[in-house]
Amino acid sequence: MEGGRSAFATTQWTRVLEARGESPEAKVALSDLCAAYYAPVFAFIRRSARNDDSARDLTQEFFARILARHGIDSVDPTRGRFRSFLLGAVKHFLADMHDHANRIKRGSGQTHEPLDSGTDTSPGLHLADANAADPEREFDRKWALTVLDRALSGLEAEHRTGGKTEQFNKLKPWLTGDAGNLSQADAALALGLNEGAVKVAIHRLRRRFRELVKEEIGQTLRDASQISNELDCLMAALVER
Repeated sequence: MEGGRSAFATTQWTRVLEARGESPEAKVALSDLCAAYYAPVFAFIRRSARNDDSARDLTQEFFARILARHGIDSVDPTRGRFRSFLLGAVKHFLADMHDHANRIKRGSGQTHEPLDSGTDTSPGLHLADANAADPEREFDRKWALTVLDRALSGLEAEHRTGGKTEQFNKLKPWLTGDAGNLSQADAALALGLNEGAVKVAIHRLRRRFRELVKEEIGQTLRDASQISNELDCLMAALVER
């Protein structure tokens, strides 16, 4: 909250939903979201692609179709979550690619837009390994990691703007869980602070990181009341099974 104004008053996803792809601003918002959440889609598609190159080509084609064909025009705004929309859309896309490949094999003679994802007329799909990780769980895990990475990058940018890059770099291990045997006393000495000040700085760093994670989640929701539930989903996605 800043000046009594909610950080989630106007999110990218809200702008996209309201404009439904008609305004330049909405197209930019959708483009930004697609670029930001490329990794979860790639992880999901990789489960069905024959190799990394095929998966990358299919992922690029998926996002190209979303951006070029007003892919959200029929989305139900009451569902709200960009994550849910994106997962449903990529499932539909892969099913369409599978049907496309089957039609070509049957020699239907129908004309389709080219997909440069394979070395032949197939879009590069194959039967998934039944023993591989669940694709939806991998999608959610990549989504969660992307959210955390974007929040961490935002936190680093704030410290850089405030001239506190060194402090961020020294205290970051206590935020990411990489502190190990690092001593807060040594960090305090390196920063010219007392140990108590370092403890306070770490507390503030963690608190601000949590705020940025919630803000990042809010960017992909229509309703801010869903943030708590989506945060629970994010934490669950990071738990190893």
